[in-house]
Amino acid sequence: MELALEALTQEILAWLASPGVGLPAVFTMSLLAATILPVGSEPVLLAYLSAVPEMFWVAIWVASAGNTLGGLLSYGMGAGAHGLFGRWRRRQQESDSKALTPERVRAERWVHRLGAPVLLLAWLPVIGDPLCAVAGWLRLSFWQCAIYMAIGKFGRYLVIAWTFKWAIAPT
Repeated sequence: MELALEALTQEILAWLASPGVGLPAVFTMSLLAATILPVGSEPVLLAYLSAVPEMFWVAIWVASAGNTLGGLLSYGMGAGAHGLFGRWRRRQQESDSKALTPERVRAERWVHRLGAPVLLLAWLPVIGDPLCAVAGWLRLSFWQCAIYMAIGKFGRYLVIAWTFKWAIAPT
């Protein structure tokens, strides 16, 4: 059993290391991880880095780009939901106070008060994806949000990859 698992692990690492699969897999998983889908990009990134350690910086940039693009997708969904909700509310002739939950009011106030820099925390589990969507809902500056998102996500991948590299081969 152990030999089969070792062989499977080596096969997966070899597949991820191939130029045609490795970086696109890192990008795709990083993008999906930044949406509401319950997937993690770290195992794919770390598997790729263990197979191709010389691609350290390239892999971090690719993962950061995919994760940032996924965050911007959440931002876009929030902005789109805001527009749809506004049209629905106008049709329903409801007041804002009936449509707002206390949690949404609190989240909106927090993100609106802190502005785009709050998206430095977009990498956090559980709250990161909703932060991106709320920023879109509030129609915060797209480019400022993109920059802060990218910085936070790059920092996260850098710390994860550097820690992994140090744990595998401390020098």
